[in-house]
Amino acid sequence: MNEAPLCPAPAGFGAIVVGSFPLTSGQWIGAHSHPQHQLAWTRTGVLGVAVDDTYWVLPPTRALWLPAGVVHRTGATRDAVLKGLYFQPGRCTVDWTEPTPVAVDGLLAHLIGHLGRDDLPEDARLRAEAVVPDLLRPLPASPIEVPVPADVRVRAVADTLLADPADPRGLEAHARGVGVSRRTLTRLFVHDTGMSFDRWRTHARLRAALPLLAEGQPVSRVAHTVGYATASAFLAAFRRTVGTSPSRYLNGAVPVLPGE
Repeated sequence: MNEAPLCPAPAGFGAIVVGSFPLTSGQWIGAHSHPQHQLAWTRTGVLGVAVDDTYWVLPPTRALWLPAGVVHRTGATRDAVLKGLYFQPGRCTVDWTEPTPVAVDGLLAHLIGHLGRDDLPEDARLRAEAVVPDLLRPLPASPIEVPVPADVRVRAVADTLLADPADPRGLEAHARGVGVSRRTLTRLFVHDTGMSFDRWRTHARLRAALPLLAEGQPVSRVAHTVGYATASAFLAAFRRTVGTSPSRYLNGAVPVLPGE
């Protein structure tokens, strides 16, 4: 990741430059970084952004703030047009140092389109640019991390589960498949990922579910696709892991904390 290329923002005027990049379903832009801060968003479709093992799903209600220099990959789980807003660090009042999801409402969406115009007078551009930072509302929902194991045996199990999140086999069956004991695979999973096998598989299933939910597929269908017998079991796992429901997560609502 340290060798990832540095990609400057598209040419433009002002403190915020808007770039448009069409992406087809399944297309990914390889690991790279920017000397500017970036806000990644799409008006239609669904984007995915990965920073190391952390992955964000971005329907039109969500964008992701990427500080300058953060190496990331960007792709589309459904046809989309990536709208990248690039902020000159020396002229930006936002001081977030970590990737941060933000809510996108109608006003911010309209303003992004406004700043993307080529015929915008300089005074109008300056006024619009001044409003953008005030509209960046961070979302507290956590991203779903799926660490990549280093051990080849654990990696083989992980690859199998990523290819088919609904694989019903348990830890013991997977251990036999890679020629180790249940105890050894348990230990290796925790060592390589910091998670138990069951927790890692839950994260993998929820991450696989998010793009499907963002596309509007019914919860019951998504639950079965990623390995849950019922929609209620899937929703319980999602709330337990992420802290809110899938609909609130994707629509930019603040999670409901325990006891509320």
